[in-house]
Amino acid sequence: MAELYRSDPALALEVINGILEEGDQAELLTVLRQLAQAFGGVQAVAEQAHLNPTQLYRTLSPKGNPALSSLTAILKAMGLRLAVQPVDCLEPARGG
Repeated sequence: MAELYRSDPALALEVINGILEEGDQAELLTVLRQLAQAFGGVQAVAEQAHLNPTQLYRTLSPKGNPALSSLTAILKAMGLRLAVQPVDCLEPARGG
């Protein structure tokens, strides 16, 4: 998968967005590990994200629970970012 993501960054973006929409944290960590390999390995991503490589291995492990700051740093190191979008099926909250 790492090679596929490296050759088709749009696919990586589509996969991550789909996982975030579904809310499957285990799957997100799996894809982030694969993306780390596509972007030069955990050592390279850790350096770009200003994280300790051991910390990044733990963060991306199946039992990992990344803090938002770590997740945003990891994504930024891969040229990605989190974005918030409205959910189509929900009515917006109204004040008053």
